[in-house]
Amino acid sequence: MRDPFPASPGLAGTSEQGTADEALPLRTAVSRRSDPRAAAQELAGELGHPELGFVLFFCSAEYPLAALSESLDAAFHGVPVAGCTTAGEITPQGYERGGIVAIGLDRRHFAVSFALIEDLSGFDLMRAQRLVDGLLDDCRHRALAPLAEHSFALTLLDGLSSCEEQVLATLDAALGRIPSFGGSAGDDNRLAHTHVHAEGRFHGQAAVVVLINTRLPFEVFTTHHLRPRTEKLVVTRADRERRRVLELNALPAAEEYARLVGLPVASLDAAVFARHPLAVRLGEAHFVRAIQRVNDDGSLSFYCAVENGIVLTAMRPAPLLEDLEAVFAGLTERLGDPALIIACDCFLRRLELETLERVEAGSRLLARSRVIGFNSYGEQHHGMHINQTFTGVAIGSRPSTDDA
Repeated sequence: MRDPFPASPGLAGTSEQGTADEALPLRTAVSRRSDPRAAAQELAGELGHPELGFVLFFCSAEYPLAALSESLDAAFHGVPVAGCTTAGEITPQGYERGGIVAIGLDRRHFAVSFALIEDLSGFDLMRAQRLVDGLLDDCRHRALAPLAEHSFALTLLDGLSSCEEQVLATLDAALGRIPSFGGSAGDDNRLAHTHVHAEGRFHGQAAVVVLINTRLPFEVFTTHHLRPRTEKLVVTRADRERRRVLELNALPAAEEYARLVGLPVASLDAAVFARHPLAVRLGEAHFVRAIQRVNDDGSLSFYCAVENGIVLTAMRPAPLLEDLEAVFAGLTERLGDPALIIACDCFLRRLELETLERVEAGSRLLARSRVIGFNSYGEQHHGMHINQTFTGVAIGSRPSTDDA
């Protein structure tokens, strides 16, 4: 069978071609060096130029994080740097693990402001409005185009904070018409400690909000490849604070889910959860509520909020890469060939590709489509916390003439 995702020559302007143009609005770099100082210097060597205005990075949690922060701060000489730890990186060559990938934004094409949220549990609408007002005021002085029509926000959250819904809802209300997307930080599938980076160091139980203004056309998007089945499961007993479901259909949650998928409880693991997800229906759309693990008491922990009375629909996967290729084709039709797609791709999607032995094909598709990003513990789209999606922003390569 012919491979529908052939190899790509690489992303223009990256180190792989070795002919980076000073005028490129976005540059990308990747380092696979385990030493943080060497990795930071390698990134700076590829991204550094006089008009570098901001650096966004995604890194393996295997790095000594304090040393990596110090090294990045030294390597980029005062250029603002933000990022997070991952459950896998998406580099110019596709899916990887154990390294660090970074994007350099040219100040002639992007005005960037960012802020750190350290107290996620106490983040309310008043604090959200103050934060967004501060971002807008800061960005307005350097704005390249009208803020409301030509800006988007990126959110990076501690992937194990259990505060995503509250933080995202309040931020979305404060952002108004400005579209937003983002991802929850990972830790190489250990589910122990995840971190975001801002203000020169890594932070747990925190979030980073990045506001980006540009004349380049862009589109914030999300997609998933899951389709509804007929089976329904009602949450009849839940621990909302800990995102645990104790009973489904008035039966022990793990047992009822195992019955649905036709496996013993002992066989339930992340690969099974990836192939047999559950979702909440809102209107005509289904939003996945991904299962994190089976607990000793027979309950199920979820990555998203759950509560008594919600109805979960069993889902089945359609072809993942074919769905993604169709999304990329639509973005190209609307924006032209993208300069870059910054993406948060749920780690359960990658796990599904690994199970199906299609990671290499997925990597070729991502490389050909100019995707840079990371595998996340949850995604964010227009104020919603979602699971098992590919969510991001596609940035066009030709500036808009409107409002210039």
